[in-house]
Amino acid sequence: MNDDAPLICAEVRREPPRVATLTRDLRRELRRGHPWVFADAVRLPADTEPGEVVAVAGKDRRVIGLGYADPGGALAVRMLTTDARAALDDTLVARFEAALALRVTLFDDAEVDGQRLVNGEGDGLPGLVIDRYADVFVIKTDGPIADRVWHVEAIAERLAKRFRARSIYLRARSRGGAEGRLLHGDEPGTATFREGSARLAVDVVSGQKTGMFLDQREHRLRVGRLARDRRVLNVFGYTGGFSVHAGLGGARHVTTVDLAAPAIAQAEANWRLNGLPAEGHAGVVADAFALLEGTDERWDLVVLDPPAFAPSKKAVPQALAAYQRLAALGARVTTPDGILFIASCSAHVTRGELVGAIEEGIGTARRRADVIALGGQPPDHPYPLVCPELGYLKAVFLRLRG
Repeated sequence: MNDDAPLICAEVRREPPRVATLTRDLRRELRRGHPWVFADAVRLPADTEPGEVVAVAGKDRRVIGLGYADPGGALAVRMLTTDARAALDDTLVARFEAALALRVTLFDDAEVDGQRLVNGEGDGLPGLVIDRYADVFVIKTDGPIADRVWHVEAIAERLAKRFRARSIYLRARSRGGAEGRLLHGDEPGTATFREGSARLAVDVVSGQKTGMFLDQREHRLRVGRLARDRRVLNVFGYTGGFSVHAGLGGARHVTTVDLAAPAIAQAEANWRLNGLPAEGHAGVVADAFALLEGTDERWDLVVLDPPAFAPSKKAVPQALAAYQRLAALGARVTTPDGILFIASCSAHVTRGELVGAIEEGIGTARRRADVIALGGQPPDHPYPLVCPELGYLKAVFLRLRG
């Protein structure tokens, strides 16, 4: 294999590509960069293969661009380019190189060497994610269709030539759950990376996502700046990233809560990894809502970073009720003039809906609050301007009064 190896697998191509015909006029949206064509808006050729590269055309048969097909999915086509005359391989390699170049401008490795190098549609490489944890790299494909499309061996070789990679590992999401295999180097084991003053260890083989939620980096750093002399509660704490930053920021004591015992064990290991005093941290295995409802303790800084409550649009009303309840419980355990942080990674919940639910919850708790900061995805998690649903992460920092 060499630098000329294509990023798209040869077996998903036909020459010339077959035509998928739009049943709605989406030319304007696609030209502006919308990355998806939904199943109810396109007619695929008969017996289209999963992952097959197709030419997307309007009813007038004029080709708009190329994408790869998922004949059984809600997203029938993921767009690869709107220049049907361009060499697809050259286009995708250029985007891949541009994605890596952008990250070089965003981060100093001496400060942050845990980064998202490729963020799927946000970098024009739909269904492909690459996360870096120092010298360990994780390639993640968004389901079996994307796994069939992307030539992960060629991608791994490009990464190995660009970086000093100890390990490059593939995480593929199948219908049966997460699957993985080594693409380059040694078995990854535990990867340790740098995030400001913190060092964090992650399990890239069986941990959530690719091992760590890199999208919360900026919020973890802010929590560290706010934590001095405060008692901190980190709920849905996973492996303790917020907790470590709070400890390094001078918190008087930090409590980390998660339902998964292995996550709490890793949170405690990360605490020790940073040389923090054992007596300054307590790991608690518990249901978040049960703990918040049952405790009489109060904390000066409360972090609530739950999993997505709305996996679909149908689930939005229930999700908003859950965020409202969570905000009320969080407010109840936050001291006067304390800080409450609430995040949502539910793509189907808008920022306005989240803030509205939080406002209702704070009111239910008979507290008043001031917004001191709003947050979202960091710059290594870009998304297309015309596809706001890919801007999934929203966060609110509040000062609680009364």
